[in-house]
Amino acid sequence: MSDWLNHSMKRTSPSEEYWKYKVLNVSNDIGNFGEIRLPLLGCLATSWLIVFLCLIKGVKSSGKVVYFTATFPYVVLTILFVRGVTLEGAATGIKYYLTPQWEMILNAKVWGDAASQIFYSLGCAWGGLITMASYNKFHNNCYRDSIIISVTNCATSVYAGFVIFSILGFMAHHLGVNVSDVADHGPGLAFVAYPEALTLLPISPLWSVLFFFMLILLGLGTQFCLLETLVTAITDEIGSQWIIRRKTFVTLGVAIVGFLLGIPLTTQAGIYWLLLMDNYAASFSLVVISCIMCIALMYVYGHREYFKDVEMMLGFPPPIFFRICWRFVSPAIIFFILIFTVIQYKPITYNNYVYPNWAIALGFLMALSSVICIPGYGFFKLLSSEGDTFLERLKNATKPSRDWGPSLPEHRRGRYAPLSSPSFECNAEIRPLQPEKKSEDISLNIQGSNGSTYKQDANV
Repeated sequence: MSDWLNHSMKRTSPSEEYWKYKVLNVSNDIGNFGEIRLPLLGCLATSWLIVFLCLIKGVKSSGKVVYFTATFPYVVLTILFVRGVTLEGAATGIKYYLTPQWEMILNAKVWGDAASQIFYSLGCAWGGLITMASYNKFHNNCYRDSIIISVTNCATSVYAGFVIFSILGFMAHHLGVNVSDVADHGPGLAFVAYPEALTLLPISPLWSVLFFFMLILLGLGTQFCLLETLVTAITDEIGSQWIIRRKTFVTLGVAIVGFLLGIPLTTQAGIYWLLLMDNYAASFSLVVISCIMCIALMYVYGHREYFKDVEMMLGFPPPIFFRICWRFVSPAIIFFILIFTVIQYKPITYNNYVYPNWAIALGFLMALSSVICIPGYGFFKLLSSEGDTFLERLKNATKPSRDWGPSLPEHRRGRYAPLSSPSFECNAEIRPLQPEKKSEDISLNIQGSNGSTYKQDANV
């Protein structure tokens, strides 16, 4: 009875009530979809329409938009940072942010969330890096780009932490509670805790507009990359000129399918499904895929071949630090996170709601859906490879295809150089030897790549 009274008398903030009952109107179970929330449906349609319009011409149009979506959030973060650190109680929030909680190091969920954050922000194992890199020049300095992007990404995360916790510290000071009582994670931080803290500031509508506009730009920038990855995969896999000329229609089709698949998330049970996909489909599978990628590149394709490929593009061999990380450190850390996550697995919950077993099973199926294709294709490749024994088939299946190498002919140098150049044709015309002459003329008619023909004589 006392537990029921404590639960019923628990303080609920206006922001939490507005989010739960006005925006979401959450149902009592994940299987109870209820009605479609029309405001959420309208926001979903508007978002997909903006994404399609920005990608209507592929990377040519999205590249220009990204200049704004990637830089303007830094302006908003700086404005909120300056305002946040000048508030009373901000030092308490920043101290809470910078104080390590060593007992959380043994928590597998912390490592899993950290890995998901890095994979999500950097685009690792999503396919976005490979897609965008395919539009670069062959000799682009990806070594320099990787250093800049990695440092900037981590620095931005640390910088955003100061922005968040300075205002949460002010909110805790205003309410007379600890920072841990107002700090939240997931959707609760972005849509409940932080907006509530902004309402306590002077001119609160201004800060709220800036904050949510920043969130929209961050979401759009991420969606640009994900959609372009899927569209590029479809067009490259088909590969015909017909589909390439109609890439805009492919983008439209993918956007429509994405919108239709997102409609269940706009129902009253949408928040349950969102967290289910976030915890299983977008977390566990990323760790598995990245671990398989490291092992396949370093130990199936071969680290020596991979290092030579990187050297051919960069013009210099990759540094020893990267070679050690690629071969040993990265696979070991990712495998450790994977095993640690499995050992300390706990079923997902949302506030006081415990997900049913069938929903958790569905979550695992979603996680496996993007992973099972890897061994499935490997088994298919093994069966279709030449060889009389299993070892011969396995050896042939793990070899690169004959056309493997740089896409453009002018970049095929070294071990990727063709045996004969198709652009150079040599016709040698040899006449029978005459005994009365010690030498004979050989007429060489040589046709160059520009179509011109010239004659060269040689004495034998």
